[in-house]
Amino acid sequence: MKRLLIMGPPGAGKGTQAISLASTINGAHISTGDIFRANVSGETELGKIAKRFMDNGEYVPDEVTNAMVKDRLNQDDVKEAFLLDGYPRTLDQVHTLDEILAELGSSLDGVIALTVDSEELIERLLERAKVSGRTDDTEVVIRHRQTIYTSETAPLLDVYRERGILHEIDGMGTPEEVGARISAVVNR
Repeated sequence: MKRLLIMGPPGAGKGTQAISLASTINGAHISTGDIFRANVSGETELGKIAKRFMDNGEYVPDEVTNAMVKDRLNQDDVKEAFLLDGYPRTLDQVHTLDEILAELGSSLDGVIALTVDSEELIERLLERAKVSGRTDDTEVVIRHRQTIYTSETAPLLDVYRERGILHEIDGMGTPEEVGARISAVVNR
């Protein structure tokens, strides 16, 4: 598998695994957060539009996000292999991604979904908040984010499950243990 999407709730270790997995498949790690930052700091037209929303604490509209992802997927370093991280997040974005990849003569080979017990996620995020000094990561806020993730992501998982490309990976354990489980699936 060379064209992948990684998904997982906040605290599942997705960011840690994404960096390692991109290296394993010798592909580009395409993070929407990185795309936003690159466009904003590069003062691209899309970056200027996104910055207006971000500065007001609003979500960047799908049209802008989709355009940024499309631009990124058209770059040379993603032709052979890539790992999407943080996109798509909605059913509309799933369909847009399908269209973008079809235009490129490509499609997703697999979707890696990390699963972690919700109480474990809360403990991980509370610990991370203590270490990083983030006062906004309270248990109430964390539980709310988990609920939103579950309700918004379940439909996406269903789509990829129906396509036969969803691989749910147990995200419990050390990063190395989880990475080994992911590698076993990707290298089949």
